[in-house]
Amino acid sequence: MHIAIAGNIGSGKTTLTNLLAKHYGWSPRFEPVDNNPYLDDFYADMQRWSFNLQVYFLNKRFKEVVEISRSQETIVQDRTIFEDARIFAPNLHEMGMMSDRDFANYSDLFDLMMSLVKLPDLMIYIRSSIPTLVAQIQKRGREFEKSIRIDYLQGLAQRYEAWIETYKGPLIIIDGDNNKFGSEPKDFEHVCDMIDAKLFGLFPLEGE
Repeated sequence: MHIAIAGNIGSGKTTLTNLLAKHYGWSPRFEPVDNNPYLDDFYADMQRWSFNLQVYFLNKRFKEVVEISRSQETIVQDRTIFEDARIFAPNLHEMGMMSDRDFANYSDLFDLMMSLVKLPDLMIYIRSSIPTLVAQIQKRGREFEKSIRIDYLQGLAQRYEAWIETYKGPLIIIDGDNNKFGSEPKDFEHVCDMIDAKLFGLFPLEGE
């Protein structure tokens, strides 16, 4: 199976990916951040590097989707190819950080890729407010994220909500403001209950 975790920057995708991989024995796939050759340049000059960054992510994510489709393991994936094309690239285009020509080129490439892949068996969306995202971004202290603009996060958040409203596959939505799955075992247990119900038709007994 392919389990995908979606959410804005700082929503807790990597934390949840780690927890689910350990709990269920699933194989994790993480977003390529540490070795990304474009991130530092992108946050320093979004207009110059937006197209390069998005094509890099699209390439990595498509390779990952192909590998997942061929795997016999159950894989839990930190961020999806859909987010790159439906949220990040359109947001940069709308902000004037990606030209019409580059966005059209990028979109054509994505549409071609999507004709060759299927939706995940389960999409888990972590919905978080901007204050929560900012607090968690500051807490993890990545140097290249210190220059992230609030309007950039807000634009992403709006696009996430628009995308998730039209998403057609199996879906779970987690309240990232109130469900502290990374630090509260009961909250993580609640997430697992939702996943079990969706994937296996299992429901917790009353009172548990």
